[in-house]
Order: sequence, then structure tokens, then C-alpha cells
Amino acid sequence: MDRLEPALAFYMIIAWRVLYVSIMGRSCPETPCDIIFDTEEWQAVYIITHRKAPPKTPPSLNEMVRAIATFGGFLDRKGDGEPGVQALWLGLQRVRDFALAIQASKTVALE
Repeated sequence: MDRLEPALAFYMIIAWRVLYVSIMGRSCPETPCDIIFDTEEWQAVYIITHRKAPPKTPPSLNEMVRAIATFGGFLDRKGDGEPGVQALWLGLQRVRDFALAIQASKTVALE
């Protein structure tokens, strides 16, 4: 029981963030994505999805949520609707990996 309670608290934080991203992407789609995502996160997603340097201004939240969900298995077809929380959850895991990889490559490039 001593190990279960901290694990549940940790999982609740993750579930809250995934649901928050999902709801904000649906209710405020034109809002810039930097209200939720760090600069490194949204730039990493942009670099991976578009294969070019990120713009100076962050893309919309809806564009970023859909791009992240594609990393989690969302196909983003015309009639698919909005991505679900499982696709976002899996995609957010990969986004963190992408951001760490870009930070590491910048560190190596400076040496």
C-alpha cells in the first residue's frame, strides 16, 4: 500500500495533463501551443513532422495536438474527428524523447 499510493498520485498527474491537452485542443484550437508546451517540445514536434526549422511564432494548439496524436497512432484522416486521449498519451511520451534528443544534439554540437 505504501508504494501504491505514490504510483496512483503520479498516474493521476499524467492523466490530468493528457486530458487537459485534449480538452484545450478542442475548446481553444487557435490558441498558440506555447501556453501548454515548452518551446523545446513544440519545436521538436515541428521539426519531426515538417522536416524543417520551426517558425518564430508557435503553431496553433489544434495543429500541435493533432501532430502529437499522430505519434501515438492517430491517422488524422478527413473524417476521423478529434484525437483521443490514448493517442495523445502515447504521442506525448514520444514528444519528450524527441525534445531530449534535440537538446542532446545541441549540446554535442557546441562541444
